[in-house]
Amino acid sequence: MPEPQQTLDALFKIVHEVYENLPFNRHLGLRVANLNLEAAGFVFPMRNELIGNEVHGILHGGVISAVLDTTGGLTATAAAINRKQGLSRDEITDWIARIGTIDMRVDYLWNEKKVLIAVGTGAYIVG
Repeated sequence: MPEPQQTLDALFKIVHEVYENLPFNRHLGLRVANLNLEAAGFVFPMRNELIGNEVHGILHGGVISAVLDTTGGLTATAAAINRKQGLSRDEITDWIARIGTIDMRVDYLWNEKKVLIAVGTGAYIVG
């Protein structure tokens, strides 16, 4: 029987692949930057078609919201994945498909450097 950490690493690899291969995440170019029990996050390339304000060249608020929502889902998945050790790849994929956003709030803020930043708070169902 594999060590628990090895099993957890294998689960995180499946989660990583599932999230990167979701069609909308692929459209945005999302790549998992980190995924562990303490943190989860994405990176993606800036592209002209994602700009919402041409004058300032900043991301569209919908893109920001989508990335925050997806990061929240990935974070919820990472927090709950430890309970799923021993499940098959298909079972993990089916379980991830049942994770969903219940409520989400996004606050768009400007910092002193005039860089658009946002903070998201969400509640997720983890089935």
